Amino acid sequence: MTTSASDGRQRLSWPSQGETVVRVIAWSTRLVGLITLLSVVFPPARRRLRDPVAGWLDLSVQATVTTVVVAVGAGIGLLLLSNGLRRHKRRAWQIALAASGTIAVLHFVAHRGLVAGCTAAVLVVVLVVHREKFVAQPDPSMGRWPALLVFLQLLVLGAGLNFLILLVNGRMLVNHPSTGERLAHALLTLVGVSGPVQFRVEMLNDLTAAIGLAASIGAFLLGGYFLLRSAEPRPSLEPEDETRIRGLLDTHGRTDSLGYFALRRDKSAVFSSSGKSAVAYRVLAGVALSSGDPLGDVEAWPGAVEEFLGRCLRHGWVPAVLGCSERAATVWSRYGLTVLELGDEAVVDAATFTLDGRSMRGVRQAVARVRRSGYEVRVRRASDLTDQGRAELAARADSWRGTETERGFSMALSRLADAADPACVLVTAEQDGVARGLLQFVPWGPDGLSLDLMRRDRDAPDNGLNEFMICELMAACPALGVRHVSLNFAMFRAALERGERIGAGPVARLWAKALRLGSRWWQIETLYRFNAKFQPTWVPRYLVFPMVRDLPRIILAAMEAEGFGGRPPALLRMLRRSQPVVASPQVAAS
Repeated sequence: MTTSASDGRQRLSWPSQGETVVRVIAWSTRLVGLITLLSVVFPPARRRLRDPVAGWLDLSVQATVTTVVVAVGAGIGLLLLSNGLRRHKRRAWQIALAASGTIAVLHFVAHRGLVAGCTAAVLVVVLVVHREKFVAQPDPSMGRWPALLVFLQLLVLGAGLNFLILLVNGRMLVNHPSTGERLAHALLTLVGVSGPVQFRVEMLNDLTAAIGLAASIGAFLLGGYFLLRSAEPRPSLEPEDETRIRGLLDTHGRTDSLGYFALRRDKSAVFSSSGKSAVAYRVLAGVALSSGDPLGDVEAWPGAVEEFLGRCLRHGWVPAVLGCSERAATVWSRYGLTVLELGDEAVVDAATFTLDGRSMRGVRQAVARVRRSGYEVRVRRASDLTDQGRAELAARADSWRGTETERGFSMALSRLADAADPACVLVTAEQDGVARGLLQFVPWGPDGLSLDLMRRDRDAPDNGLNEFMICELMAACPALGVRHVSLNFAMFRAALERGERIGAGPVARLWAKALRLGSRWWQIETLYRFNAKFQPTWVPRYLVFPMVRDLPRIILAAMEAEGFGGRPPALLRMLRRSQPVVASPQVAAS
C-alpha cells in the first residue's frame, strides 16, 4: 500500500495503490450476493433458482425452503466476504479463495455450468495474483474457534427449540413419531429439508421451518461476523508510551492546543520510526479514531502518520481524525484521505482580553451579578492541591455530573486534579467557602491553557457562574505565565454564522435551521453562543476520513467515544467487545 514520494522514498497512502482491484473484487462479490438475495424475493427468479439448486442437492423440486436457506445463506455470506475483502482482510481472502475454488471444481467435474465455473476460476486467479493486498489480521481475541463456537451455539439453539416444540405437541403430530424421528426433523429444519414428522396443523410445520431458517441464517451471520471482524483492543495507554508522549509535549507542546488530551488513558499511541512524533488513537466499531494533530516535531509527522495508517491496514481499521488543525489536515490529505471542515475552536488572547466595551456588556453584567452574590474565585495549579483536596474536589465534581455516561474524547482528559498532571489549572467558584463551580484547564505548551472540564453545582441559582470563572482566570493569566486560552469547540460554527447573515441563501438558512434544531439534543448553538461572548479568535478544525461511505461508521464511533450514544453496553457484552475504562471516583472523568 505505497505510492512514490517526491524524494524517491516509498510513502504509505490511503487508499492504497491497486485499491481499484480490491474494490472490483469486493463489489463483484457484493453484487453476486445481492442478486442471490433478490432471487428469493421475486417469484420468477426464485423458480429459476429452485430447480438447479434442488437438482444439485438431490432434493425434490418442491424443496422451496431448502432453496431459500441456501440462497439467503449464500447471499449473506457473500456480503460478509465483500466487506472483509474491501478492508483487506486476510481471512476473508482465504474463505473467498476456498469457496470460489470449490465452485469451479464442482462445475468442471459435473460438466455443467461452465460459465459459472470459468468465472469462479478467474476469480481464483485474481485472488491469488493480488494476495499481497489482503493483509489485515483478524481480531486476536476472537479467532476461528470462538467463531465456530458461536455458529454451533445458534444451530443447537434452533434445533433444540424445534425439538422441544415437537416433544410437547405430540397430539398435533401424525402417527406419534419416535424421539429419534423428532430429533432428526428438528436437525433437518436447519437446512430447510422436510423431516420424517408429519403435522396435523400446518401452522406448526411453518413455525418449526421458520425457527430452523432463522437459526441457520443467524448462525451464519454471527459466525461470519466473529470470524471476519476487526480487532478492537482494550483501550489503555501503556506507561512507557505515556512517558514518551510527555516527552514530546515538553518539547513540542505548543504546536496543538489538543495535544495534552493524547494522555487520556483510554487511548493507544503509535510512534514514528525516529520517535520524534506520534499519533494517539482509540479503536471503536472498526474505526481507529484519533483527535487533534500528531504529536511532536512537525517535520516528523509524516512518519507517525505512515505508522498509523500501516497499523490500520494490518488490522482492517478505518482511519479517522477528529478536530485536527489545517496544517495537520494538509499532511493527512497527502496520504489520500478526505478533509472536511468540522467547526472552530475558540482561542482567547490573554494579553488583549478585556471586559470593557459594548460587545462585552453582557459578560460584564453577569460577572458583576455573580460577584455581588458573594462568590469568590480561586485559581490554582493542580500541584498546589493536597491529596485530600484533590479527592474532595473530584468527588464534588463527580456529584455535579448530569449523566452517568462520561462525556468527551477529543477535548477531555478523563480525570480531574490527578497527581500525574501537576501543570493543570483548577478554577473554583466558592460561596461561603463551599465550591459551587469548577473549571479544569490542561497545559498547552509552556504558555497556554486548553479547557478540559466545566461543571457547576446544579443547585446553584446564579447565572453567569462559568463566565465569572473564565474572566477571573483571564485576569490571573499573567501570574500563571499564560498568553492564550483555548475554550470550547464550536461545531459547524461557520454554518450557523452564515445562516444568520443578511442575504443568506435558502440552503445556508435551511442548514442553520437544522443545526439549531439539533441543538435541542446536542449543544451545537449553545456552545457557539457561549464562546462568542468572549470575542475569541476562531481557529478552524477538520475531520479527516478515507471515503464518504465510511462516514456512518465514523460518526457512530465518534458518538460512542464522546459519550453521546453509539453501541449499547449490552450489545458490546454480547459481541464480546471491550468496555470503556472508567475512572475511579477519586479521579472523576470529565
